[in-house]
Amino acid sequence: MSTDTAATPSTDDTSLGEPATPPRGPVTSASYSITVRLTADGDPASIGRIATAVGSAGGAVTAIDVVDSRSDGLTVDVTCSAADAAHSEEMVDALRAVSGVKVRKVSDRTFLLHLGGKLEVASRVPLKTRDDLSMAYTPGVARVCLALADNPDDVRRLTIKGNTVAVVTDGSAVLGLGDIGPGAAMPVMEGKAVLFKRFADIDAWPICLDTQDVDEIVRTVELIAPGFGGINLEDIAAPRCFEIEARLREKLDIPVFHDDQHGTAIVALAAMRNALRVVDKQLEDVKIVVAGGGAAGTAIVHLMLKAGARHVLVWDREGILSPDDERLSPAKRDLAERTNPQCLRGELPDALDGADVFIGVSAANVLPVEALARMAPKAVVFPMANPTPEVDPVRARQHAAVVASGRSDLPNQINNVLAFPGVFRGLLDARAREISDGMLLAAAEAIAGVVTDDQLNANYIIPSVFDPAVTQAVAAAVADQARQEPGATAPVTEDGDLVG
Repeated sequence: MSTDTAATPSTDDTSLGEPATPPRGPVTSASYSITVRLTADGDPASIGRIATAVGSAGGAVTAIDVVDSRSDGLTVDVTCSAADAAHSEEMVDALRAVSGVKVRKVSDRTFLLHLGGKLEVASRVPLKTRDDLSMAYTPGVARVCLALADNPDDVRRLTIKGNTVAVVTDGSAVLGLGDIGPGAAMPVMEGKAVLFKRFADIDAWPICLDTQDVDEIVRTVELIAPGFGGINLEDIAAPRCFEIEARLREKLDIPVFHDDQHGTAIVALAAMRNALRVVDKQLEDVKIVVAGGGAAGTAIVHLMLKAGARHVLVWDREGILSPDDERLSPAKRDLAERTNPQCLRGELPDALDGADVFIGVSAANVLPVEALARMAPKAVVFPMANPTPEVDPVRARQHAAVVASGRSDLPNQINNVLAFPGVFRGLLDARAREISDGMLLAAAEAIAGVVTDDQLNANYIIPSVFDPAVTQAVAAAVADQARQEPGATAPVTEDGDLVG
C-alpha cells in the first residue's frame, strides 16, 4: 500500500508521519520500519547494490521480496528498519541513488499496521439457528435480565462485566507526546486493549473522552462503570489524574488503576529489587534519585517508600523538590515533604552525588551522561522516558553496573505490560472492589520473583513480557492479596445450577 494515503504519509513529508525526533539513537527499530517498492534493471548485481545502499545509510535490511520478474528486470519490495523517521528518509535517498534502480513508493509499516484500527468485537456464542437466537436474545435473554435484577452480584458472572476493563483517557499526557487530544490518543488506547487480550485474555475497550474537566470525567466514568469489572486510567496529565483517581475510588465498587502511576511503579520496583540483588545492596540503605515529579514519579516514590526505601530525592523542572520551595504545586510539595526533609536544593546532577539508583520518568535528554560519574560505585540507572530516555542507555553503561530503560531493543526493558495484564487478571478473578498498596507490592514481588537466581545478571533483571509465567505469577499474587484484605472483594455466588 502506498504512503500517498492519509494514514501513511509519503516520504515527501519530512517526518514520515512522525513528530520531530531528537538526535538518532544507536540502533534501528521495527517502529521505524519501511517497505520500499522499487524496480531494478536486469543486472544480476542489482539486489546486492540495493542491500549495500541500505547498509551504507546505516539501515538494516530485514527482507527483500520479488514482486514481479521479467526478462528486463525485477520489481522488489525491500523492507528495512531505521533508527528514526529522518533515518528512514536517508535510506530512501540512498536507494534512489543506486544505478539502475527506481523507487516507486514507500510504505511506513507502523502506519499500515494501524489502518482500520487494531480491535474488533467477536461473539463468544454461535448464532446459527432460531434456538440460538431465542437464548442469546429475545425471549430467553429476558429471563437472565430478571434474574440479575433480583441478584445484582451475579452480573459479574452472567455478563461480560466479569472480564472487561475500560481504558479511559482524556488525551492530555499521551506517551511522551503531551496533550494531543482524545482522537490522537486512540491508537495508544487500542494498543492497550490489545495487550490486555494478548497477555491476560481480558476484554478491554478504549474510552477516549473529549473533556479535561475533572467533574465531567469522574461523572462519565461513574455512569459507564456498571458495564466494566475495572477501570484503567491512562495518559491523563498530573495533577488532574490524582484527583480523578481518588474520587473514582471513593465512588466505584470496582478497582480503579492508573497505569501511568501504578503500573510504572510496580515494574520499576520489581526491576530495582533485582538490580540491587545484582550489585548486592539493600533497598533501605541506597540513595535513590527520581527524575520527574508527575504521576509516574509520585507513584514510584510512594511504592518504594512503602517497600522500605528511606533515602529518596525527587527532581523536576523546579530543581530538587524541596518543601520550602514556594513555587511547588500542592502535589509536588507533598512529595518533597515525604522525601527531602533536609530541604536540599540543586539540579539533577547535584542530586546524583553519591546516589546508588537513578530512575527517570521525566523527559528526553535531561541528563548529560557525564553526570552519572557522580553516582556511587555499582550504580543502577533506569532512564525510562519514552520515546527518548533521559540519558542514552547505551552510553550510561560506561558509568553504571546495571542499566534498564523502556526500550524494547535493549536489555532490561521496563515495560508496564509486565504488570497491568496480570494485575487486572488477579483483580477480576478475585472480584476485587478496590486495589491497595498491598496488591501493588505483591505484584512487584511476583514480577521480580520470576527471575531466578540462576538467571539473574546485569543484563537480565526483569523477565520478558512474553514469558507466560509473568502474568500467571502477578495474577495469583494480586488475587491472593485481595482475598486477604477485609472488604476488598465482592461476594462470590455459589456455583450450582444456573436457574433464573
